Amino acid sequence: MELKILHFYPDLMSLYGSYANVSILKRTLEKMGNTVTVERVELGGDADLPHADFVYMGAGTESAQLVALEDLRRYTDAVGAALAHGVVVLATGNAMELFGSSITSPDGAAHAGLGLFPFRTTVSDTARIQGDCLAVGAATGQTAVGFVNKASQTTEVAHPLFHMEHGPGNAADTAEDGAWEGSFYGTHLIGPLLMKNPHVNAYFTELLCRRAGLPYQAQDCPHEQRAYEVTLRALQERFRQQ
Repeated sequence: MELKILHFYPDLMSLYGSYANVSILKRTLEKMGNTVTVERVELGGDADLPHADFVYMGAGTESAQLVALEDLRRYTDAVGAALAHGVVVLATGNAMELFGSSITSPDGAAHAGLGLFPFRTTVSDTARIQGDCLAVGAATGQTAVGFVNKASQTTEVAHPLFHMEHGPGNAADTAEDGAWEGSFYGTHLIGPLLMKNPHVNAYFTELLCRRAGLPYQAQDCPHEQRAYEVTLRALQERFRQQ
């Protein structure tokens, strides 16, 4: 069976090695004997959302985010329908914010988001929030490593995806990051998330197999696992000393 991945705006929303999230997921699924097609969705292009199995968008600059938002609005109904049918959507970095109610720019201008979820984002032009993170996943129950670099505060998230053991959350007054609603997964963690965290990659791999009615078999990934363990120990030690 062929699995289809839609990669939205791979050139525009491509900071922090975002493309590797798609690469590692595709490679893992193919190692299991599946055929995987990756379709790039460019600005002004077409997206075959009804036949997608996985939709991904990565992080971009604040200006790129608004460009992506303007184009993505034409897919609002299609994305909503895809989510209703269980299509898995992962948005990392500030891509997550596009699916909420609104994004307010530093000049006070409010830009309507897709409105699929109630959370709201406010972007600052004076304060960036950045740092290494340790985050416990609500979906996996395991600790993920990552990095946050954003100028935004996101509020009114009903179901966060991560609890931050260390590092910034959605907003200054919360230790929760991201949003998890049905088959939508959003997080500010960058790095890229799936490459740096083999257990998160395994979660999505299994999720896609189960949804498509395909057999799932855990894959060995010794190099990625070793890199994850080294990074995890280093961050744990650093945070202990702070």
